[in-house]
Amino acid sequence: MEHVKKYIDANKDRFLSELFELIRIPSISSIQDHKDDMLRTAELWKKFIIEAGADRAEVMPSEGNPVVYGEKIVDPNKPTVLVYGHYDVMPVDPIEAWESDPFKPEIRDGKIFARGADDDKGQAFMHAKAFELMVKTNTLPCNVKFMIEGEEEIGSPSLGNFCKKHKELLKADIILVSDTTMISTDIPSITTGLRGLAYMEVEVTGPNRDLHSGLYGGAVANPINVLSRMIAQLQDENFRITIPGFYDDVIEVMPAERAEMAKAPFDLDEYKKSLDIEEEEGEAGFSTMERTGIRPSLDVNGIWGGYIGEGAKTVIPSKAYAKISMRLVPNQDNKKIAQLFANYFESLAPKSVKVKVTELHGGYPYVSPTDMHAYQAAEKAYTATFGKKPIPVRSGGSIPIISTFEKILGLKSILMGFGLESDAIHSPNENYPLFNFYKGIETIPYFYKYFTEIMLA
Repeated sequence: MEHVKKYIDANKDRFLSELFELIRIPSISSIQDHKDDMLRTAELWKKFIIEAGADRAEVMPSEGNPVVYGEKIVDPNKPTVLVYGHYDVMPVDPIEAWESDPFKPEIRDGKIFARGADDDKGQAFMHAKAFELMVKTNTLPCNVKFMIEGEEEIGSPSLGNFCKKHKELLKADIILVSDTTMISTDIPSITTGLRGLAYMEVEVTGPNRDLHSGLYGGAVANPINVLSRMIAQLQDENFRITIPGFYDDVIEVMPAERAEMAKAPFDLDEYKKSLDIEEEEGEAGFSTMERTGIRPSLDVNGIWGGYIGEGAKTVIPSKAYAKISMRLVPNQDNKKIAQLFANYFESLAPKSVKVKVTELHGGYPYVSPTDMHAYQAAEKAYTATFGKKPIPVRSGGSIPIISTFEKILGLKSILMGFGLESDAIHSPNENYPLFNFYKGIETIPYFYKYFTEIMLA
């Protein structure tokens, strides 16, 4: 398949220029002021899919942000691959930590620096360009459908109903996704599992107004102090989550599988160095990789209340807030966990405050079997372009909609990620190596080739 590299080499600058067009639109789904940006991004995706060679592409309404759908049916009797990606991105805060404008992509040290460079504009766009490559070189071996949504970063609240409504339209044999990472450019890997998610917001209310901390300090409960104590009780000294019933449905991974996972290369010293920490921290009895792959976790993602402006304002605040996420492992139900959390958190509150717990969004864990045809095709594709057999790994991250696809569409997903842990997704200075971007475009056509051959064998 020499034509693959030739086409990429001849068009690589244009590919990058088009990706930058997408990145420049600040499509932040969690901020309502960017509603128009969501539509602009969707329309641009439609344009690129049509130009790449789709027979049809349209921006379709959902209950929230629109979904971009496209297709090319070469033969109804051949397999169909449904490509999923998302065009929304995370907020950029703290903006002062960025070394360049997050929506003005820059190339530094062989990497694209911008919000969405990796997650997921860069990775999703690889599929549009790989599709174009196959169409323009007359090598597309099967049918292709695209479904690019605009709400993944807020839990895909509208996509489940979209899938129910358009189930016939979305019929396929496999869902192909690039929104995960691999171990390194030297050690390719395929993600075989994703953790689920229960994402909560808590509000603690004390007095009916902010109070003078001198006149009332020591006599009235401070909601920030109370919230801090409540959060501290969510884990014990071994960093095990204390919510009653939290671990009831967790399937313990057998020693043999843990031994296989341990074979994946991991340098703990380099890990700590890259994060500028002296020591890692997590549930006792498990390695760092196990803590992020096969064990659930709980983290405070944000906490606020009181006065945080310049100078001093000595108050006891009326309210304090926190956002708390729990990453879940196979067999844990995010709805059940959310309720267990709410019950327990409310039980921790003293009578001096009132507590409100809100579930913001969530999703089930997902496992992608290594014995399915799509995994075999992906394994052969990575081997063809990287020269090494990829290692199966379980990711600590979540893509809540993936498990929903299986429930509604009856389809498994294959997670062919090309990102790296160092890409700083969701953080300031998000980046995506040019090598990975082009290598992804090179590898994807091999997946189509091998998947079609296996399915038609």
